[in-house]
Parts: sequence; structure tokens; C-alpha cells
Amino acid sequence: MTVSRAARGPHSALDPEWFRRPRPVSEPRLRLVCFPHAGGAASFFRDWPRWLPADVELAAVCYPGREDRIGLPAVEVMDELADRIAEALVPALDRPLAFFGHSMGASVAHEVAMRIERRHGRVLRRLVVSSRSAPSRLRPSGLSRASDEVLVRDVQELGGTFSAALDHPDLRELLLPTIRADYRLIDDYRPAEPSPRIAVPVTALLGDRDPHVGEADMRAWAEVTEGDFGLRVLPGDHFYLLEQAPSLVTELGRLLTSG
Repeated sequence: MTVSRAARGPHSALDPEWFRRPRPVSEPRLRLVCFPHAGGAASFFRDWPRWLPADVELAAVCYPGREDRIGLPAVEVMDELADRIAEALVPALDRPLAFFGHSMGASVAHEVAMRIERRHGRVLRRLVVSSRSAPSRLRPSGLSRASDEVLVRDVQELGGTFSAALDHPDLRELLLPTIRADYRLIDDYRPAEPSPRIAVPVTALLGDRDPHVGEADMRAWAEVTEGDFGLRVLPGDHFYLLEQAPSLVTELGRLLTSG
């Protein structure tokens, strides 16, 4: 399914098939590119622009296989997904970029950041990774090949905006193939060892009650950067950012535009 011109908003260097701009900015001083979690979609970030500075444009990645791209097959290989997003971002390199990735999206954002830096010499303003173990601490869960019941139970344990939808048989049938494809991408992902260091500074965020990710897992993100690194632990579970979005995004905006 294609996106209408009205939904795309004013002209932008960003590919409208891959990126959604909830509040288009004609001359942004910075673009914040947000990468959703497994099973997640660009709409997860639709409210964030209200808490960002007016001259910061948010662009949420729309992975194939969901929302208005639901007719497309989900990408199940990390290298393919990161390559395609990095290519789609090339026209947007006229402005400073920062990335925010939540859960699976943190790994995708990191892989795209490495490609942008290696291929184009562009260093992001910052890479913000949320609720996802660093590359050196990732271990396959095997859930992508588990039964539907086991997979659904894991998704619902993590919470999030769509976990309750999986209680409804029709919605489960619609959503589960894409969720399973994302879990397969996660299970089969093998980061380079050791992970190449990038110049971009990294900020790691974690909920203090996350059932799958601990402080040590997040602190290890320091290994991927030659820039500065910071870790912040916030109240909440894997989706801590749902309840804390106003204060979190406001602080993130200040961080990205300071200096």
C-alpha cells in the first residue's frame, strides 16, 4: 500500500516509503530518526514531536510488513534491513542526524549508524539505544521458532501497545507473522566480534524492571563507541518509555540540541 501525498506532508529529502514524519519541519536543524521494536511500527513515535524543539524533525522508520506497508513481506535479515534503511537515508545527510532505537530497533539503529559512518563519513549527533543488550551480550532466544503460544506469551510479558491485541484471534492472525519475522531477525543476527567502534556518542536507556535486559547488558554499549557514553536507568519495565514519554523526549531534545 502506498502513502498518499497528504499523509507524506511537505517535500522532504526522506523517502516517504521508509519514514513517517508526524510533524514535518521545512528547515530542521536536526532530524531524529526513530527505530521501532520487534512487531512495532512508526506510529509508536507519533506523539513524540509535541515534546521536541520546534526545529527538530522526527522521522520514524516504517519497516515493511506493518501499518500501510502490511502488504510487503517483513525483512528477516539484519544486513538487508540495515542496508535498505541506510540507503534510504542518504538524501537526508544534508542535515545532522541522531538515532533512537528501542529494543530490536536499537540493534537496527546501531547497524545503520555504522553504515552511514563507514560509507559516507558522517558521524551522528548521538545514538540512543533503549532496552536492548549491547552486541557483545546478545544471545539468541530461539523464540522465533517456538510455538505461537510461547511467542505470544513473551510479547505479552514485555508489554507494549499491541500486546493486548494478541488476545483477539483475528488481530493475532494479522500481527503474528510480522512479530515472528522480527524475532527471527533478532535470533539470526550475529554482530561482528569485536564490534567496530564508531565515533558517534552513545546514550543507553533502561527500565529498572525490564525482564530481559540488565544494567550490565546496557553498560556494555560503551564498547561500540569512541565517543562519550552514558547510561540512565529509569523506573519501569521493557516499555518504560510509554509512561515517561513527555519528560524523556523533552530531555532527549535538550541533549540533542545542546552545544
